[in-house]
Formats: sequence, structure tokens, C-alpha cells
Amino acid sequence: MGVVRTYDDELKYIEKLSEVSWRIKKGFVPNMKVEGVFYVNDPLEKIMFDELRQHAHHQGFGGFLPGMKQIANVAALPGIVGKSVGLPDVHAGYGFAIGNMAAFDMSDPSAVVSPGGVGFDINCGVRLLRTNLSEKDVLPVKEQLAQSLFDHIPVGVGSKGVIPMSAQDLEEALEMGMDWSLREGYAWVEDKEHCEEYGRMLQADPRKVSMRAKKRGLPQLGTLGAGNHYAEIQVVDEIYDKHAASKMGLDYKGQVCVMIHSGSRGLGHQVATDALVSMEKAMKRDQIEVNDRQLACARISSTEGQDYLKGMASAANYAWVNRSSMTFLTRQAFAKMFNSTPDDLDMHVIRCVS
Repeated sequence: MGVVRTYDDELKYIEKLSEVSWRIKKGFVPNMKVEGVFYVNDPLEKIMFDELRQHAHHQGFGGFLPGMKQIANVAALPGIVGKSVGLPDVHAGYGFAIGNMAAFDMSDPSAVVSPGGVGFDINCGVRLLRTNLSEKDVLPVKEQLAQSLFDHIPVGVGSKGVIPMSAQDLEEALEMGMDWSLREGYAWVEDKEHCEEYGRMLQADPRKVSMRAKKRGLPQLGTLGAGNHYAEIQVVDEIYDKHAASKMGLDYKGQVCVMIHSGSRGLGHQVATDALVSMEKAMKRDQIEVNDRQLACARISSTEGQDYLKGMASAANYAWVNRSSMTFLTRQAFAKMFNSTPDDLDMHVIRCVS
């Protein structure tokens, strides 16, 4: 669904606001409730406009929708407030552009929730751990340390975890998030202080997670997965704000850190897939129209909307438990390699960003 225009005609709806920001005017796609805005540097600006040029050249057929069109399609969703915003990592995604942010008025009975806005890897995020080791401590054993991480943290598609977990454990982890990790001895009390929502979304309801999703998630706890996920030993290259860095325990150039990037694995993907199926039916029932079927959604107040939010919160809790499990395994790998303890190596979580 959409209007086919020439590239020059499309550009009439795009206005430069500053060196780094652009406005998408109403009318760029049908039914826009609010305007769009996106923030880019020069290389990303070129990518965004190249996407639009290719889309216009092919008359809208084939390939991804350009990021600008996706931002505008989100601006057409019922109940959106403010603007549809493309953050400085914006590029074409599924339904929503990657880096596309939108807010919806919970008190508006027409307002919707869309799994495309949350993403398929629910609560995909990065966690940074510090150590008191320096680069010169690690360089002589770099290969052995990398191998130790491989030995401790399973990677790849379909990888299975080493953290023992029963079906009952999974139910509790989905409800409790990092409180489960803490109870089982896989997390430190202070880890929670450095996580969004303190590592637990309270509205989680494991009953809203399908058996298929649970079956996919059960063997994968404490696994990295594939694609762009990683566990990486990093080194502080530059300190720009000494006061802030020191509050985070980053005291000098060459200090060794570990970054873990992963999410809710197959469980989160299945929660999103299940929701899309139920929401397509809800859209027909409630006569919700969207510009892109990848933006399948349901009224926030509907049974389907509420079930998704509860299942999504459960998957988010799983992701925090997953990153906590890999944090535990990383601490074990370092302690073994340096014949020490994670505490003596000062392996604290600096921040876990969802």
C-alpha cells in the first residue's frame, strides 16, 4: 500500500532541519497521524537517501522498504503521539526501521502495540563488565583466554547451554528475571542495580508464552547465538570524561573489559511470531488498517495486546537471565585463566543496556 512517485517528488516531503536532522512531512505515506524525524551523520544520510532513490526507481517493487518510508508508516499507526523518530543508527528493518522509536497514548482506546516495534529478538542488548586487568596482563594469554570463553559460552545457531534448567526453572526465570539468577547463584546483588528495570519486568506472565517458545528457550539459556551477537574482550582506548569513567570503575587506558551482546534467543523470536499470528486476526476484527503488513498490531487494551505485553515481558526477563548466565560463565573463565576469583578481578557490571 502506498503512493508511487518519482524520487524528486518524494524529496518534496523531506525537509532538512539541521546538519544532522530531517523532517518527514505528512502525506509522504497515506494516513500519517504525526510527522517523522530522523537523525543521521553524513554516511548514514547517504544510505537513507540511496534507499529512497532505489525504491522510487523500482516503483516500490522488490527489496526492503526504505527506512524513511518505514518511519512514516509508523507515523500512521493509531494512537501514536509526538513524532515517529529515527535515532542515529536508523536503517531499514522489519515493519519499524531499525532505530525507529514511537510512543503511544495508553489512554487512547484506538492506540496499538506492534511486535515489529519491539523486534523479534526481544530485549536484545549489550552488557559491559570491567576488570582490574590491563592489556599487558591479557596479551600473553590472549588466545587461551578466547578459547576459555568459547569453552564456557556456547555459540552458534541451535547452541545448547550449560546452565542446568528444568521446565519449572524456566517458568520461574520467565517470571522473576534476574531475581531468579540471583537466587540460583548466577548473579551478584549489585548486578541488578546496573540493569534497566532492575533486570525484571513485573508484568511478565509465563502463561502467555507458548509451549513452542518455551521448548525453544529451555536448552538455550546461557548461549550467545549467532548473527551479530558476541562476547568480546575489549580494551579502554580513550577516556573522555575522567569523573564519569572513574564512577564506572574505568580508571586508565588499556584497562580490559568484556562486552556481551545477546537477547532472548529462540524464545523471544517465537513470542513475536505467535503474537503476529493472533494480531492479524485481531486487525480484521477491529478493522485496523496499516500501510505495511509487517506492522501487524493490536489495540493495547485488547486481549491480544495485553497477552503480547505479558509474553514480551517474560521474554525480556529471559534475556536478562541469559546475559546474567553468560556473565557468570565469563567470570568463571577469567577466574580460571588468571587463577583468581571474579571478585578479586573486580568483574562488576558497568551497564546492561536493553
